[in-house]
Amino acid sequence: MMKIGIVVSEWYWEEITSKMLKEAENVARKEKVEVEVFKAPGSFDLPLPAKKFLRRKDIDGVVTLGAVIEGDTDHDKVISHSLAKTLQELSLEFEKPVMLGVNGPKMNGEQALARISRSGEVMKACIEMIRKIKGM
Repeated sequence: MMKIGIVVSEWYWEEITSKMLKEAENVARKEKVEVEVFKAPGSFDLPLPAKKFLRRKDIDGVVTLGAVIEGDTDHDKVISHSLAKTLQELSLEFEKPVMLGVNGPKMNGEQALARISRSGEVMKACIEMIRKIKGM
């Protein structure tokens, strides 16, 4: 059975990321994919638990979930770009899919709410990538 690690940010948990997690879990359940969830404090904290998942033989891929909302500085851009690069490097290092389900940068709270359903699409993409890579 396929197993995917989900690393989700607890920042904006009540309003956004708990709902993102539910979307991803619903897709996994429909596809009969087992998931294991790790809750990290914020989006910047997602790479380390993602790497810990990737080291495990029973984990086929990782989905990361979070929301980086724009503030008064460029902090959201720094976090988003750093996160995307680091997750891509982990995917290449471990030769397993690592999906970027972290919305942002340049996003407000309303836009983040509107993008919650994309978490299910990210899970679908991870499942599809795992199947395709195993078929190579």
